[in-house]
Amino acid sequence: MPITPPAIDNRRFAQLVEDTLARASVHTPEWTNFNQSDPGVTLVQLFSFLTENLLYRANLVPERNYLKFLQLLRIPLAPASAAQGLVAFANERGAARTETLPGDLEVRAGAVPFRTQLGLDVLPVEARVYFKRRIDAPSAELLDYYRLLYASYQQPFPSDVQLYETVALDPKVVDSVDLNATSDRALWIGLFARRNDAPGAGSDPWKDIRDELGGRTLTLGIVPALDAVSAQLLPAGQAQARSLLRFDVPSVSADLRLPRDASDRPAPSWRRLEPRTEVDLLSVPGVVQLSLPEASQLNMWQDVDPLEGGVGDMPPTLDDAALGGRLITWLRVRADGAAQARIRWAGINAAPVRQFERIVGEPLADGDGRPDQTRRLARAPVLQGSVSVVTRTRDDAPLQWREIDDLAAAAPEVPVADPRSTSRERACLADAGDTDVFELDPESGELRFGDGLRGRRLPLGARVFASYAFCGGALGNVAAAAINNAPQLPSGFTVGNPVQTWGGADAESVDAGKKQVRRHLQHRDRLVSVEDIESVAYRAPGVRIGRIEVLPAFHPDLAPSEPGTAPGAITVMAIPAEDPGQPDAPRADRLFLNALCRHLDPRRLVTTELVVRGASYKGLWISVGIEAAAGYSVAQVVDDVKRRLREVLAPVGPAGGAPRDTPLFTPRVDDPARGWPLRTAVASRVLLAETARVSGVVSVADVLLAEGDQPEADVIAMTGLELPRILGISVVVGEPVSIDALRGSERTDGEGGSGSGGATVLPVPVVPETC
Repeated sequence: MPITPPAIDNRRFAQLVEDTLARASVHTPEWTNFNQSDPGVTLVQLFSFLTENLLYRANLVPERNYLKFLQLLRIPLAPASAAQGLVAFANERGAARTETLPGDLEVRAGAVPFRTQLGLDVLPVEARVYFKRRIDAPSAELLDYYRLLYASYQQPFPSDVQLYETVALDPKVVDSVDLNATSDRALWIGLFARRNDAPGAGSDPWKDIRDELGGRTLTLGIVPALDAVSAQLLPAGQAQARSLLRFDVPSVSADLRLPRDASDRPAPSWRRLEPRTEVDLLSVPGVVQLSLPEASQLNMWQDVDPLEGGVGDMPPTLDDAALGGRLITWLRVRADGAAQARIRWAGINAAPVRQFERIVGEPLADGDGRPDQTRRLARAPVLQGSVSVVTRTRDDAPLQWREIDDLAAAAPEVPVADPRSTSRERACLADAGDTDVFELDPESGELRFGDGLRGRRLPLGARVFASYAFCGGALGNVAAAAINNAPQLPSGFTVGNPVQTWGGADAESVDAGKKQVRRHLQHRDRLVSVEDIESVAYRAPGVRIGRIEVLPAFHPDLAPSEPGTAPGAITVMAIPAEDPGQPDAPRADRLFLNALCRHLDPRRLVTTELVVRGASYKGLWISVGIEAAAGYSVAQVVDDVKRRLREVLAPVGPAGGAPRDTPLFTPRVDDPARGWPLRTAVASRVLLAETARVSGVVSVADVLLAEGDQPEADVIAMTGLELPRILGISVVVGEPVSIDALRGSERTDGEGGSGSGGATVLPVPVVPETC
């Protein structure tokens, strides 16, 4: 049974006064006046008030002892994590020259500060991103139009063509683009002169702009489409992902002529740029630095025939002639090999940012020479590794202190003899680098210094100064375009974040931390049992977890096999707490899974292969026919039935966001409050029983169930990491609506689709319709 600390005394002021006056009548029978105006009653009330305060403080002793016990066990609260993101700078109204912005530049989203993590060259150009979206089934009228168009130029219309249209990569137009699905597997970034810049005289009107770009570094930001994927931690560790994107600019000869192949078709040559990046741009948002060639090599071909624009490997055609007149050059981004490259946003002059604020030289209380001195920083939570402490005394030089994980590993303040040494030169143990140290609690911002035997004490009278960085936790998760201010930007520059920031999380509360004490004593922050993995995963910083399921000896690639068939592999199914794009079935994107992997990787056993994945949803159509009881609102009963079925089939239940609180050495059972259990089939009879439990339902006529486009079925199996997702639900009084009527598939599909019918070899742009 749980041990509950008893209260020392739970009496209140009124009870103390009443008990005291009752005893007074027994011990002092001559005292008979107990009115409020009696001096004796006043004294009783005074001491009862003081006693109540003493009892309140005494009852806090067990709680304080409990918290002190946690400190002795060195079980810290999970610290806050700083949000991160991408920002893009633009020189819209400044001078037409390249400005170099240093790193650690402050940008703001209202009152929330961010700092750039990389310096960059802000190029005085405007960038627009396009891709070639192919038209798989062009109409006969469109093909006839192109035959006539080519005939007017006395050229035969090629038979091996793939028509495409030029589409801007803009959130208002498309959400993302799959490079493998485009006409040429490429993303095109056009660099244009700014709208207000005037062209110069001569044959090259934009020579001044090219001179500013030549030899500079273009910082390109890329945000991949972070769909649900799998993250895998192999026993030997995780290898660094190689670059799967190639970046090219046109390679133009001195005469500006376009190369041609044997068929007299355009055969443009491209110059490959060497990328420099520290992240895998197809799995996480980041930036890549590209060194541009000299200004003389940043040109475009001049002898391009009107019918050859955008054909083959040529850059896409632009409908706006004014925009085409400001073109400087093109940057082509291609996927290497069979890489899954889906891009959500791309832009130049980008830099990664992190949400934190820096404090420099904060004065703390002077040292008093006592052991185990503590100092608390004014702002918390503090970013680990950012704290530096300097002490100053009157006679000595400034002393620099550094952070250490555990003061027990610190060297003594006074050198002591080493009894194991036989050499006079090595008779003492002293290491100043391990002596001037302190221990940090990042959640509270508390600094703890040594006791003389383990680490140096703060000297008597020494002035103490601390510099550190702190973050706002979840406050740093701001929406797109929220970062719009930078106090130190030059005039005419703007800044904005193209996508929302991510990864910010608040520090763990004391109440939540106390619940982790028993689990921490069980697993010691190591992933050994299923309960260990579950409890440790829930404390991953920077993510909000809705549900965790651990499947031992199971690999999802071997589905529909059951757990126990893949020794050495452990699968962790993780579902986020919320997903704005799909609230009923939250999807785990790459940022979510990568955060979990970073948290679990140092804690897993060396020989364990850990697979972290999101749920795989199987769409269901449900149609229910009921009979409502007299006196009940039909609309209310129908709504209650829908709500009940959605709650039963929900992937994340009310108890899904917390680890199981079960005793040791007990079998694990499926808890319906955590969500629909894994590997549990959805049966129409189960839904019928849940419907019958709703208040106001007299009887259930029938429950129809179907999966996706499949016909009706009584039972729909769930294997591996599959969970149900309701695509549509109908509840009516009487007989249920047919599944075909529910999903709208009764209409006849008279549109016969015809394939392309030939090899797609030569991309040809579609001429837009004009009035």
